[in-house]
This record gives sequence, C-alpha cells and structure tokens, in this order.
Amino acid sequence: MPWSVGALRLGRDWVAAPDPAMLRARWTALTGAAGPDRDRLFRPTRTRTPTAGAAALPGLRAGSTARFADAPGAFPEPVRVLREPFNEQWLLPDQRLIDLARPELWRVRDEHQLFAVETPELLVTAHLPVGRPARIRPLHRRPGGAEPNLAPGLLPLLGERYGGWVTPEDVLCWILAAGRPGPRGYEVPLAADPGRWRAGLELGHRLLTVQLRGARGGEPPRLPGGRRPYVRSALPAWPRELAYDPQTQTLSLGSGAVSPVPAGAWEYEANGTRVLEAWFAARQAHRAPGADGLEALGPAEWPQAWTSELLALVTTLALLADLAPERAAFEAGPPLTAEALGAAGVLPAPRWARRPASVLDHQEEGPGGQFALL
Repeated sequence: MPWSVGALRLGRDWVAAPDPAMLRARWTALTGAAGPDRDRLFRPTRTRTPTAGAAALPGLRAGSTARFADAPGAFPEPVRVLREPFNEQWLLPDQRLIDLARPELWRVRDEHQLFAVETPELLVTAHLPVGRPARIRPLHRRPGGAEPNLAPGLLPLLGERYGGWVTPEDVLCWILAAGRPGPRGYEVPLAADPGRWRAGLELGHRLLTVQLRGARGGEPPRLPGGRRPYVRSALPAWPRELAYDPQTQTLSLGSGAVSPVPAGAWEYEANGTRVLEAWFAARQAHRAPGADGLEALGPAEWPQAWTSELLALVTTLALLADLAPERAAFEAGPPLTAEALGAAGVLPAPRWARRPASVLDHQEEGPGGQFALL
C-alpha cells in the first residue's frame, strides 16, 4: 500500500466529541460569543484562527469558506470518525476549525473506502481516523473504489501465483493476518505457498469482519453460543468509576453493571492502554477538573447511546481477544522474494503510486468562495 498519509491534527479538542449533541452545544456557544470571548473559546493556533479562511472539505455539502470571524455559517453536520483505537466519535467537518485536515483523505472517503492505520499494530476502519499520530493507508486511491492503493502489478501477480482472482480487500485481509510491526515499519511477507495464502485470507477475513463492527452494512459481530453482554443493573445518571470483577465477569459503571464481559475484553490493550478504560475516560473528559471552555460542554446525564456502544465494544474486544492466539501463531511460510517481486515489476513501487491520485470529477470551494484548482 504505497500511498500513506500522516494523521489529521485537530489543534483543538472541542471539535470532536463522543456525542453529536455536544458538538451542537459547543458550536452554539462559540458562534454566540463575540470579540475576545470568541477568540478564547476558539483556541487559536498558528495554523487556525477566527480570522483565517480555509477551503471547504472535499466530498461534503458545501460549507462556509468565509473567515469564521466574519461569517461562521450554518452548523456543519458532524461526521463519524475514529478518534482512538476502537473509540468512534463525531467531528465538526469544518476545515476552518482543524489545523491539518488532510483533504486528500476526505476526497477518497466514501462507502467503498477502508483505512488501514498503523497504531503500531494495524487497525482497519471504515471511518476517517483522526488524532493520534499514525500512518494512514487508504485501501483505494480514488472515490468509488476505482483504483487500489497497491503496488502496480501486485494483484495480477498474486492471482497467477495463487490460482484465482485476488481483490484489494483480499490483500488487506492478508495484511491483517500476516503483517507485523518491524524496524522498517509494518512488514508484510507474501506467502509463496497458495495454501498458506488461503489460510491467511480466512483468518484475515474474520479479523476484518470484527474490526469493521458492522460498518458498510455488514452484520455486527456476535459472541459464539448466543452469549452477549447486557445491562444487569441500570446505570446511574452519571457513572463516575469503571471497575471489573473477573470472578463474575462483571463490568461496573458506578452502581450500574454489565455482564458477561469476558476477561479478554477487559484486558484488551491498544498502545499500552486498556481500550475499555480509554473509551470510558474519553466520555468523562468534559467533566474532568481541567476541562475548560468548549471542552467542558457535555451531557449532564449518561446518554443511552453510549451504553449501546459499550455493549458492542465489549463484543468486539472479546472476539479479537479470542482470535489473538491464532493470529500470533500464524506463519506465512516461505515468502515471495524481493527478487521475484522485482522481476514481476511490483518492486519498487513507482513514485506516482506513493502520491495521492488526482480527483477531478467534482469542484471544491476554496477560501472566500473561490473554486480550488486541484
């Protein structure tokens, strides 16, 4: 996947939130303020200030491109993003508010796109990743899945080697199964044996299905045997603490309780942090002692939607924990050599494949209402 992009840099935490109603409240407070109060709430940086203009983000309903101080415009409808591993949130899609929005990713963001994120373990999501520094590799270089972000010649070579049609998503599944972090980045051996390829493809497809969590119209993953976590005791108006009892497999949120929560789900980590603890902390951030300004605006009571998200997240983490030993034990076997890939013209990938493709089938509005030249 030669084309990669650095992470989006928000510059101000208040533009993203776990609940879209939080963003509407923050937008209302910001646009209702004036003068120094608006500047303080905005939290200017060298890149973005209320008096700086910016282009509209590609692929979205046209928003305001005037200077925010002059004409904030209508409330931009929040979009779903991946803020942290397995932590989906909402973002105000207004480039005037985002330090580094990566427009090249927005141009290829659609219902066909998947993003592989090196965290350093590989995470695949259908939502645009924002926040933590990471390399983002889109599966497709153009909208509509028209061109894969794969080294030219790779798909025909793999099809010939393995005796069948190989799709870009097949390659992504293989990467999930066989790829590992290494000293040169995320390293992916390509199996020389068709049998190992098929085994890795089957494992990778299961990993991808769980990681996508029902996105793109798929069925949400379920625990085997009909087991599922449920709310055993109603959550309080606002749970302040998260705890886990391995004996009863119960996750406590204040006086509320969710079970069964397999130990693997509770212990599952990303970037050295338990995912469930990080997810809960993100929803407590607006109530933290240090929260100030727009970041302190949030719900007074725990939204029901967050409980549903929590139940789905427990299922996802439990399934990934169950798959972890199989993935750790998987071996690609003897790999295709660099010489073989070079002889087939796959390596090295040409320079153009490492850059974003030109997307010329739509117009984009630049700062101040002028059309942008791509």
